Amino acid sequence: MGTISLKNVRKSFGDATIIPNANLEIGNGEFIVFVGPSGCGKSTLLRLIAGLEDLTSGVIEIDGRDVTAAAPSERGLAMVFQSYALYPHMSVRNNIAFGLKMAGVPKAEIDEKVAKAAATLNLTEYLDRKPRQLSGGQRQRVAIGRAIVRQPKAFLFDEPLSNLDAALRVNMRVFIMQLHKDLGSTMIYVTHDQVEAMTMADRIVVLNRGNIEQVGSPLELYNNPDSLFVAGFIGSPKMNFVTGAEAGRHKAHTIGIRPEHIEIASGAGAWTGRIALAEHLGADSFLHVDTPAAGRLVVRAPGDFRGKDGDGISLKPDLNRLHRFDEQGKVIR
Repeated sequence: MGTISLKNVRKSFGDATIIPNANLEIGNGEFIVFVGPSGCGKSTLLRLIAGLEDLTSGVIEIDGRDVTAAAPSERGLAMVFQSYALYPHMSVRNNIAFGLKMAGVPKAEIDEKVAKAAATLNLTEYLDRKPRQLSGGQRQRVAIGRAIVRQPKAFLFDEPLSNLDAALRVNMRVFIMQLHKDLGSTMIYVTHDQVEAMTMADRIVVLNRGNIEQVGSPLELYNNPDSLFVAGFIGSPKMNFVTGAEAGRHKAHTIGIRPEHIEIASGAGAWTGRIALAEHLGADSFLHVDTPAAGRLVVRAPGDFRGKDGDGISLKPDLNRLHRFDEQGKVIR
């Protein structure tokens, strides 16, 4: 099992409150992603679950057991950090086996677990190499292997792909998703990259200044954000926001519309403007359009769209896809 429950969890450092009041239920086998901008408290929340930070108040339960005061080693969790933290003088085999050796596990059992983890992670042929002989992705897999052999109740990942280049991040992202499918273990994953969150999570926890803004599946958050913050953070390119008279027509302080929900067309209700910048990305083009009525808008167009900088253009928002927000940034249903 790997259920985790946070009840009124609060964390302060002196007069600074990092996590005001977090409540969250994580089911067995879920892939949960904590996402938010730098300084929002996502890594702190993960460290509280791991036991690497003490709670100021509240309760953390794992499989129904109160572990609030339990040491990290007593929680049955395994953490994978941004830095690989491998022993450079040890082979891959010994790096993976190190924790088991320290726990006094019999050698035959260690060998069996290391071999199984190496096979799962495609590391079998590298077991006798040193970390310096591996690529960044291979080193991260060794760090994951060290966690797997412990057979934890849950895996905690703290921005594990941040040190990898763009192409390798994509490969490792797919690898971790497949690993979750194969192991069926609970995983909590911290990232500031909302694309990682959207592609990997069963549910996303969006954090803003230590507060849980919204919890839901990627598509729930994308299609039905509860606040301006969530609407602007989830999605790439981000949602367009319009205030003033245009928003007032829809009885809102702010209206939001995603780039793909704006049609290049004229007629009643259209916004006219000029293309300030056209990004041609192959399958898609993203047009940055300056309009007198709605300000700067980003519009998704087909990849073969012929518009160029300076061209005039008319845009029609899909009124069924508008999001309305009040003065406090909360959604108006």
